[in-house]
Amino acid sequence: MSLPLAAWPGFASADPAIGSLRLGAVHLTVADLGRSLAYWTGVVGLQARPQGDGIAALHAGGPDLVVLVEQPGALPARGHAGLYHVALLVPSRRDLAHWFARAMATMTLFEGLADHGVSEAVYLRDPDHHGIEIYADRPPAAWSEDGMVTLQLDTASLLAEPPATPPPRTLPEGTTIGHVHLHVGDLTAADRFYGGALGLDRTMAVPGNAHFYAAGLYHHHLAGNLWAGSDVTQPPPGTAALRRVTVILPDVAQRDRVAARAADLGFEPVATPDGILLPDPSGNPLLLAV
Repeated sequence: MSLPLAAWPGFASADPAIGSLRLGAVHLTVADLGRSLAYWTGVVGLQARPQGDGIAALHAGGPDLVVLVEQPGALPARGHAGLYHVALLVPSRRDLAHWFARAMATMTLFEGLADHGVSEAVYLRDPDHHGIEIYADRPPAAWSEDGMVTLQLDTASLLAEPPATPPPRTLPEGTTIGHVHLHVGDLTAADRFYGGALGLDRTMAVPGNAHFYAAGLYHHHLAGNLWAGSDVTQPPPGTAALRRVTVILPDVAQRDRVAARAADLGFEPVATPDGILLPDPSGNPLLLAV
């Protein structure tokens, strides 16, 4: 169920020290790097920073947002734990309107269009079946009192936003990873991990379907659903799948505190050169970084 804004736990975070949590680069396996770059730059509108050895980082004029790793012949991950969608948050509604107008003009295939009360969103799916959301938040004062909902997007109103001259060909600087939505196999276990270990609040629950989690005052940074089935497992080798989600914490002390709390709850954090790798109960890999 959704909660009225005044009752959202996200307005008094379970762990106030991670109120400034944000998301970093999402790493994905792809079958054909050239094909994927054409989609993520030409359709999505990110810019590419090739890194060699079948790896490319995508950005919007700032930090890396998505990192693509080529594994030739990899097959889409269907019916498994992993990525449902990575959500690119643009700075304003007008930015979303400019992107949407260009997508309409190029006959982009959309998977969905939605007004969520707190945000307006457009959904895509890349050639490897990775889900993508491009969205703009409404100002918090204008958020629906019913919490997050799913209504029809008013595309006419969106396209009535003042146009840009010339029309932008890329997503604007300031675009970030707003949230990441995952397929999981058990929502109770997900609550224990995302709430108990990470210290996030559960801001919304669709009973038996999906739970949403946030730090600070946001509607959600992470979410888990059962839409690929309950008790799903990680995709087998040779799959175009999620490699990791980067969770950026305010400082090393807070990162280590989260890792220690996770270990106390029976989870298994692993130190790596890039940060602390912490899989959720369904095996979805999160990298705790600073």
